[in-house]
Amino acid sequence: MNFAGYRELLSIAPVRRLLLVAMLARIPHAAAGVLVTLHVVETLNLGYGAAGGVAAAVTIGIALGAPWRGRRVDLVGLRRALVPSVISEVVVWSVAPFLGYELLLVAAVIGGLFSVPIFSVVRQALGVMVAPAQRRTAYALDSVGAELTFMVGPALGVLLSTTLHSVAGLILIGAASAVAGLFLMWFNPPTRTGQRGSYQQDVNDELASMEELSPAEAAGSQSFAGANVLGRLWGRTKGSLVWLNVAVIAVLGASLGAGLVLSGTDVGIVAVLRNSDQIGSMGIVLVFWCAASVVGGLIYGALSRPVNPLWMLAAMALLTIPMGFATDAWSLALLSIAPGLLCAPVLTSSAERIAELVAEQRRGEAMGWYGSSLTLGSAIGAPFGGMMIDIVGPWGGFTTVGILAAALALAGLVAQAFRRRSLSRPALT
Repeated sequence: MNFAGYRELLSIAPVRRLLLVAMLARIPHAAAGVLVTLHVVETLNLGYGAAGGVAAAVTIGIALGAPWRGRRVDLVGLRRALVPSVISEVVVWSVAPFLGYELLLVAAVIGGLFSVPIFSVVRQALGVMVAPAQRRTAYALDSVGAELTFMVGPALGVLLSTTLHSVAGLILIGAASAVAGLFLMWFNPPTRTGQRGSYQQDVNDELASMEELSPAEAAGSQSFAGANVLGRLWGRTKGSLVWLNVAVIAVLGASLGAGLVLSGTDVGIVAVLRNSDQIGSMGIVLVFWCAASVVGGLIYGALSRPVNPLWMLAAMALLTIPMGFATDAWSLALLSIAPGLLCAPVLTSSAERIAELVAEQRRGEAMGWYGSSLTLGSAIGAPFGGMMIDIVGPWGGFTTVGILAAALALAGLVAQAFRRRSLSRPALT
């Protein structure tokens, strides 16, 4: 275990600057969720179900947009890829607070579709700014920064809504998100080896080309050159997803499972505290949960060897189940420590594995899919957990998301085992 690696990374000014920009840039997004909920419930005088609909609309937009935005970074570079996001953040969230509910749903999808892709851009940049041996430590630092952000963001959203107004708060959030995008454009961290600021800058022009195709991609496109429109479209799609294999799908499953557990746990915490009439003590539980994740992330980043994210997801999922049997805020806070310790490590390990499995030419798109799978898991976990809470109580929510995520981890481990067996089997002659 080498904690000196953190000092080495933080001594690199561009890496330190990127981590700081990433942490600040995530605050508006972290505040937006609570602020949108309060706007729908208090300003539009609708229920929490309606607020959940807007949150789901944003989630759908992000899930659809992340891979596409990541691919744009791969093709045209970071600055050009971020221009639509910067414009959209200002326009959408300046107009959305004045819309009725139906049009707000449309605006939420558009806002999610064009949101600044902080997560995928930062992970992609860190993957080329540090040596491969330092990626685990870099991703761990980024995960720790994200945890700190999500301690501050929701409280900021509540503060804006109560001291100003939800309308003014949403406009400020949109402007802050656009400023975050402008900061990323100004800093312009490298996203490919050979670019200024990358760990390895001395590479040949062919490798550094933004539009280089792998042989499989080229073959996939050319084989459909004479086909009709649908055939050509299928050929391009098949060629662009050549990087997607069983190993990558298993890692995407790990990120989906992590999102499922995290969002389900959020809903479960609220349910337990409302049952015990201690909703005002939610901050205590969140501090314990997030602090445990910070500690776990720092420990994992100091390890000398990687750990399979699916094993850690399985452990986190099973350790989440006992949280449903808490009777008050303090017992819930203590029970949140064990699964919390594995939260940042799961996200760090899965991002590290994606960077290893996917070539740089497609890494932005792959990181986009990684972010989408995490977002999709979050969208699944909250309603599934909430439904079981309504039926059997808080313990049902924790148990449901825990079992679902554990089953997902088991399926991924089985798929990995079959893949290893097929790769080790000697080829027939």
